[in-house]
Amino acid sequence: MDLNYRPSGRVVVTGIGAVTPLGIGVDQFWPRMIRGENGIRTIQNLDASEFATRIAGEVPDFNAEDWLDKKEARRIDRFIAFAVASATMAIRDSDLTINDDNRGDIGCLIGSGIGGLTFLGEQFRRQIEGGPGKVSPFLVPYMIPDMASGYTSIVHGLRGPNTCVVSACATGTDAIGFAYHLVKSGEAIAMVTGGSEAPVNEIGLAGFCACRAMSTRNDDPAHASRPFDKERDGFVMGEGSAVLILEDYDHAIARGAKIYGEVAGFGIAGDGYHITQPLPDHDGAFRSMQMALRSVERTEVDYINAHGTSTPINDRAESFAIQNVFGGVDKTPPISSTKSMIGHTLGAAGAIEAAVCLLAMRDQILPPTINYEFPDPDCPLDCVPNEARPAKVDVTLSNSFGFGGHNSSLVFRRV
Repeated sequence: MDLNYRPSGRVVVTGIGAVTPLGIGVDQFWPRMIRGENGIRTIQNLDASEFATRIAGEVPDFNAEDWLDKKEARRIDRFIAFAVASATMAIRDSDLTINDDNRGDIGCLIGSGIGGLTFLGEQFRRQIEGGPGKVSPFLVPYMIPDMASGYTSIVHGLRGPNTCVVSACATGTDAIGFAYHLVKSGEAIAMVTGGSEAPVNEIGLAGFCACRAMSTRNDDPAHASRPFDKERDGFVMGEGSAVLILEDYDHAIARGAKIYGEVAGFGIAGDGYHITQPLPDHDGAFRSMQMALRSVERTEVDYINAHGTSTPINDRAESFAIQNVFGGVDKTPPISSTKSMIGHTLGAAGAIEAAVCLLAMRDQILPPTINYEFPDPDCPLDCVPNEARPAKVDVTLSNSFGFGGHNSSLVFRRV
């Protein structure tokens, strides 16, 4: 890095890439989301007949060979391939040239809440059936969550800060938040950042079924994920990835980059209470939003992409915390949960939802919460029910909360 380089202190988003149950790439998934389409179906990639939950938001028609060397594509875990695909799309979208002059100034921070669970499960079977000698030498590197970031940095030759965040369902939001601080402080000129997850496999499904937190509406997958609806019975697992290019504002302007928006704030707070349940007084979620909103007025916020998992406890907790932050129901901006359409992608959720906030600002439209038929009186907010809504969208807030008491929020602002 040029020793005379001085960061502007402003961080903008110049590229977006995504792999979701509604399609691969912004041009596929975003129009379908605005139309309120549903990506949740009966599970296709494994035999789920013995599981209590047999539905999920799977990514259709994803071919890792479109993004990676054929040999590598066949052996790496799906979450790594998702990350590489999303990062490649984001870099292309940003028109960011990476070469020997700048690769040391461009970093990578892509998180995963679980990591290579599919690859791990496959290797367990090989050991049980054939002994330890049958286990792949790639087990450890393709299982560990940091390899979404590590492998992406190898593919694109990124030599700036290279690390990983693992904070359950807050992972994607935290990754973007920490990358934001790296750019803001001048540790990097740009960061390739987001989250990736591929948990729809035997052990992942069995684990979450054992938690009894997932919907069992197996005969009606299209209506299974219903955040803030009184008839919700649990979350629906999803898979996917999203990656953003965060860039110093002056650097982006100097090279004529298009700008989706500015990162205006990041808040993070812990519950210190329970491994899965939020604080009864919802203080952690309240404080993460308060912290993220320090640089904007509450009245400036036009839209909130809620964590909105479709679980009774968490939807009510988030609704209560949002009302507290904004000073009551009548002062709260519209919210929606896009998990109603793609399910809960765990460590990727916050990254996908950050992308949604930026696209909502670009197109001045609010994505809907679908399957909102029976309003829960404990969640008395404007959930943008069932249909997208044209609106002024200049400032957005995105929430992510995770097992272990992780609470994280991001604020984006139009430039």
